[in-house]
Amino acid sequence: MQFFVDTADVSEIKSLAETGMLDGVTTNPSLIMKAGRPMAEVIAEIADIVDGPVSAEVTATEKDQMIAEGKKLAAIAPNIAVKLPLTWDGLKACRALTGDGHMVNVTLCFSAAQALLAAKAGATFISPFIGRLDDIGLDGMKLIEDIRAIYDNYEDLRTAILAASIRTVNHVQQAAIAGSDVATVPPGVLSKLIEHPLTDKGLDQFLSDWAKTGQSIL
Repeated sequence: MQFFVDTADVSEIKSLAETGMLDGVTTNPSLIMKAGRPMAEVIAEIADIVDGPVSAEVTATEKDQMIAEGKKLAAIAPNIAVKLPLTWDGLKACRALTGDGHMVNVTLCFSAAQALLAAKAGATFISPFIGRLDDIGLDGMKLIEDIRAIYDNYEDLRTAILAASIRTVNHVQQAAIAGSDVATVPPGVLSKLIEHPLTDKGLDQFLSDWAKTGQSIL
């Protein structure tokens, strides 16, 4: 499974990119607002840091304006994935933009039927929002499983499942088990993937025992 980080904080992206584990970045208008800088400037800087897809979201709601905004965003860098909402106008814009060779991330997916429509519209990525479904008492991970089952039934559906609205380490693990192609993860959650108390305990024990030998490797 690929790891994208869900942030527009350039310093966080740089730090995570150094691990070699970062395959892409997703942003949205709320994250751009937090960055406090012009959108095009932020997106261009991020796209220069990572080689993989960088999602940049349109703000229009009507097809023609979405297409125009999408083309402008795609022109920022060759690795931009235009992010579109899962509406009829968004799907029409998706068809037009992917037809022109642009990557498209269809976002705000909350049902397997919506995911099927996005795939038929040619979406590069579909972004099911796990955490927001959990918030209203539904099973967000079941949505990943349902989309995976549908996509696997049809060879011509090549849309990648991008698990979004990830809140916990367990969300990441469960999405991987369910067969999600990508998880887009907040920096704090991504950093916690490596943590386990038994790892820390084991390392402390090894170092303590090594110190007792009085030896040095160098």
